[in-house]
Amino acid sequence: MIQKRLGVLGGGQLGAMLIQSAIGMGIPISVLENDPLAPCRMYASDFVLGDPLNYEDVLAFGRRVDVITIEKEAVNVAALKLLREEGKQVFPSPENIEMVQDKWRQKTFLQENNIAVVPGVLIPSKEALKATIQSYPACLKLCRDGYDGRGVMMLRSEKDIDNAFDAPCVLEDYVAIKEEIAVMVARNEAGEIRFYDPVSMVFNKEKHILDYQLCPVNLNPNVSRAADDLAIQVAKAMNLVGIVAVEMFVTFDDQVIVNELAPRPHNSGHHTIEACITSQYEQLLRAVLGLPLGETAITAGSVMVNIIGKAETGSNLSAQVKSLYAINDVHVHWYGKKEKAGRKLGHVTIKNQSIEAAIATATTVRHILNNE
Repeated sequence: MIQKRLGVLGGGQLGAMLIQSAIGMGIPISVLENDPLAPCRMYASDFVLGDPLNYEDVLAFGRRVDVITIEKEAVNVAALKLLREEGKQVFPSPENIEMVQDKWRQKTFLQENNIAVVPGVLIPSKEALKATIQSYPACLKLCRDGYDGRGVMMLRSEKDIDNAFDAPCVLEDYVAIKEEIAVMVARNEAGEIRFYDPVSMVFNKEKHILDYQLCPVNLNPNVSRAADDLAIQVAKAMNLVGIVAVEMFVTFDDQVIVNELAPRPHNSGHHTIEACITSQYEQLLRAVLGLPLGETAITAGSVMVNIIGKAETGSNLSAQVKSLYAINDVHVHWYGKKEKAGRKLGHVTIKNQSIEAAIATATTVRHILNNE
């Protein structure tokens, strides 16, 4: 049915789940990845060893496919721009990838498009931070190369500056938040837009990494509409072709503001595999290959729990995960990575028509994974 060959930059778990959806649609996928043991190796019809950040590697890889997309932002944008000039389709656009690679450029983009965002200023160095910061607490984010909570720190007093990043950063005002939510939104070349119900995200406060999330969320209807509207506004401002996760904060006075963007499949959309009519992965394939977008309605309540590595040795996580298969309504996704402390090794989705029942089962799952 689909004649175009799709190339994916990055070989992690997001790419692997994308390929799993593509297999059912009869779509062959090539992957460029520099880790020979990356999750995509098990599924890709064409697994190419190379660095997605290397200009020549991306150029050579892109010339063997028709359409190029990403499963991470750390890719060579200059090569993608040349490939587009040569007639390759690149989704999301190189400009959108370039924008999200730098948190300051991302914040500037949102502000220029009148999208509510957490206020912040650019800090070029630690010395500049000392001269700029006015009040505590505040949030400091590396402009580039932060992911899964790395590159983010809270500054609670002047003494925290000693441990601050000495590189270009965004210093953000502290925002008292009631809830952290995310909305996945997709758009195709025809301008068709579909968005998913908001999910509520709960983060590990020490590692700033997603612990678990649930959907549907008991939000004020005005808040839910505002979140949907913001997500749509972002997709239109980006002239997006593909899918984007719009992470947001809900304040105690029910204002909704954007935190960050990720123009690719995202942790906050994992639940869509089991709990929505169309998964985020199938939706991305539809968007970049010129197909009509799929229905996004939820089919059941869900809680998604990340499986986080504890240690390289002496862990009994494998046995704990195996025990989850004995629990009804539990869907285990294991990524096939080597265990390492703080690393996402998999996720578990608990699905039930009752969100309360799903939460109860998720509590059991979390106790097992935490060896409690």
